Formats: sequence, structure tokens, C-alpha cells
Amino acid sequence: MSADVTLEGLRLLVAVAEHGSISAGAREAQISQPSASARMKDLERRLGLELLDRRTRGAELTADGRAVTDWARTVVEAADVLLTGSRALATRREVRLSIAASQTVGEYLMPAWLAAHRRARADHAVRLQVMNSRDVIAALRAREIDLGFIETPVVPSDLARRKVGADRLTLVVGPGHPLARRRRPLGQQELLGLSLASREDGSGTREALSRALGAPVQPALELDSNAAVKVEVASGGYPAVLSELAVAAELRDRRLVEVELADVDLRRTLHAIWRRPGRLAPAAAEFLAEVLGR
Repeated sequence: MSADVTLEGLRLLVAVAEHGSISAGAREAQISQPSASARMKDLERRLGLELLDRRTRGAELTADGRAVTDWARTVVEAADVLLTGSRALATRREVRLSIAASQTVGEYLMPAWLAAHRRARADHAVRLQVMNSRDVIAALRAREIDLGFIETPVVPSDLARRKVGADRLTLVVGPGHPLARRRRPLGQQELLGLSLASREDGSGTREALSRALGAPVQPALELDSNAAVKVEVASGGYPAVLSELAVAAELRDRRLVEVELADVDLRRTLHAIWRRPGRLAPAAAEFLAEVLGR
């Protein structure tokens, strides 16, 4: 077995899983059906696993194939974020605007914002950094960035802010977890008693959950990315509370299951932030106006 798999192979596997056949996956990948078949066989050889049950009228994932596809989706989604974000990276001498975003904003909202900005101002170089909300605040105070985007429930008083969106946190479990079969909503005290997988200390998601519960979250497992938490939960491990932006695709595909909550308000506001006093620099003001749709 060789673990040296290609991103193209993983993209094709996800496409085959979503469309139900190698030929349909080939059309999405814009390659021939024989090339797609060869690419899938190469992926199976490299992983040492049989991923597809090839049939006359399509291809069905094996049990190993379903597990690998779940992981592949995470890799492909992360790669798409990387490719989009990398277009915003530039050497410091070329940068007109330096921004930082919390992981949820950076992964699920920023790609579309950057794409719109490129269409409107192709000559404006942008440097993007993705980090947790606490680090965004620190980078702004240190004058390392011009504009930040965070998801923490409280914005420090020394920073100016503007609402750019709303979000809701949701409790999710894997399909095989006992809570996936629960019929009654989970109460706040029950949520407090759960052993959770969680983002790292300093993340907006964890801070928002702690504030909603009225007590600091003490996770059983701490991970530093949304993708890592989702893999843990989907594999049947600990439950987690994550942004609905982060889990929308997994909930649609039933790779994750939402557990209804009874008396916990997990709504939150997403903010753009910048240094006081003074007005935003023109490039930052233009970017923020585009985000706000003005």
C-alpha cells in the first residue's frame, strides 16, 4: 500500500459517491470514463482498499469506500479553501489589504467574499490569514492586519465593530451515537454533563458555547480545526458543538446528526473589527462594503 494519494483521485471518489457512477463522476471531473476508471483503480491500489462495488448500472461504495469518502470530503473541502485563500496571499510589498478571519468565517464565508472582491477589484492584492478569534484580535492590536473577522460573542471595547452576519451553533453526533436516536430535546444541564470534542481555547465557537452555558467548556478532546472535530464526531466519537455553517453539508448527507436543544440559546453574531480611533483605510472600507453588499 502507498499512502501517496492525489487530490484529483479524492475529488473523483467524492464525485462518484455523489453521482452514483464512475461515468457521472468522470463528467464532473471533465475526464474520459476510461481515465476515471483508471484513476479509481490507482486510488484503490495506493490505499490497499476496495472502495467501489462496480456494477453494470453504476458503482456503489463499499463499507471501506464510505469511510474513505467521508474523510476525502474533508480533505477536498480543505483543499478548496486552501486554493481560494492562496489567491489572496501576496508578498508583503504587494499587499494593499491584509485581513484575518476566524476559522468558521475564513472557511465558509471568506471564499465567496474574496471571489466577489476579485471580480470587482482585480488589481487589489489581498493577504488573508485564517486563525482563531483570539489571535485575530491580537493581530489587529499588533497592527499586523488592517481588518479582522471574528465570531466571539464579545468584541473588546478598544476595537470598532460591524455586524457582517449571524450564525448558530448546533450539537452534532455521528449517526451511530446513542444521542442520534433521542426523541426529546437535550436540556442545558444535560449538555453541561456531556463529554465533548471541542475547538481549542481561544476559538470563537468555544467561547460562544461557554458563554451560553454560563461555564467554561472543559472538553474531553480538544482539536484545532473544524475539520478535525467533524472527523472525530462522524467516526462515532464524542459529540461536538459547531457552527451550522461548518456542518451544513454533513447534516444534508446524514454524515452527522443534529441533536435538538431545549433551553440553550446558541445564536451568535459575526463581526468585522478594526482598530480605534480613526476610520478604516480605503482598501479595508471597500472590502467591508462589498461584504455588507453595499
